[in-house]
Amino acid sequence: MTSKASEHPTTLTTPSDRELVITRVFDAPRSLVFEAWTKPEHVRQWYGLRSLTTSVCEIDFRPGGAWRWGQTGPDGNAVVFSGEYKEIVPPERIVYTEIFEQMPGPAVLTTLTFEEKDGRTTLTSTSVWPSAEVLAGAIAMGMEAGVVETYERLEEHLRTMA
Repeated sequence: MTSKASEHPTTLTTPSDRELVITRVFDAPRSLVFEAWTKPEHVRQWYGLRSLTTSVCEIDFRPGGAWRWGQTGPDGNAVVFSGEYKEIVPPERIVYTEIFEQMPGPAVLTTLTFEEKDGRTTLTSTSVWPSAEVLAGAIAMGMEAGVVETYERLEEHLRTMA
């Protein structure tokens, strides 16, 4: 799985049947990418699909704090993800759990790393899923297209922050 929607494509790989790694290079320093990922006023600008409206963006950014991000479609149906921050090392790493509220089940554990080189930031998201079936189901539901579009929107928003 690789998308080439921009100069710095978003790549999704599955190193194991329960692990998903998403990588993207952003043309922004890591402090900016970290801020865009952790402050509600920024997340509201780039999160999710353009065809949906970001209707929920709650962030209690501390270890043990909760987060909840969601979008609503024209039909009124909501798509909401939530979880808990486990570890925060600004501006290097965030570890959190994630649950898709419309299909509750065991949480996904995600580690985000922000690595800067020459003013550009490589964002790597490594997630461990509860089972191979749950990960395969998420991929089959079109997760890759959603991630690619979301990261494109993040790139656009970072340009407005610079």
